[in-house]
Amino acid sequence: MLSSWAVVLRSGPPDMVKQPMSAPTNPSELTAVLNRIRGGDKPAADHLFAAVHKQLRKIASGLMAGERPGHTLQPTALVHEAYFKLIADIDRISWQDRAHFFAIAAKQMRNVLIEHSRKKNAEKRGAGGIRVTLSHAEDAAQSDREFEELEDVLAELETKEPRVARIIELKFFGGLEDREIAHVLEISFSQVRRDWAFGKAFLFRALSR
Repeated sequence: MLSSWAVVLRSGPPDMVKQPMSAPTNPSELTAVLNRIRGGDKPAADHLFAAVHKQLRKIASGLMAGERPGHTLQPTALVHEAYFKLIADIDRISWQDRAHFFAIAAKQMRNVLIEHSRKKNAEKRGAGGIRVTLSHAEDAAQSDREFEELEDVLAELETKEPRVARIIELKFFGGLEDREIAHVLEISFSQVRRDWAFGKAFLFRALSR
């Protein structure tokens, strides 16, 4: 039986918005906004969040495309938690431009989902637990297993072909276009296409076993 993620991979990346992503596009403008946020300017952080929220929401939906209905973390909650972590870690992040910003955001969201899945599994191993319907519990458990399976396969790919794994993350989860990925990774457009085809086939085979 195919996992939910294998089915999603076969159909291609989630349908992200195709219009230009909203965020400061000029590197100096983005740097100025980030410096204001680093200085404790909360309105600047709120303004940036308002500008990028729609695209972040679509990235979150893409990340959760293979999740089952039992998953307790919703896209909106994922966006808020990931953005909070981005701002909290802002002194250690170098955002060069719009594409880099969304690439880092996608990575942060993936990390949040990993943490959430591991926390839920740790709670399940504890005594007792919350009483839920059998169907809800089965859906949630299956969703967590499939996400951890996806993470295991991605981790394997990262050790073998780190650039390919990064392209999977940026295109499939981050919603970046091939030319944006080429810019972020400083490689050719054709290389992105080749790596994407290889990575997609690798993940599909692994998740179909």
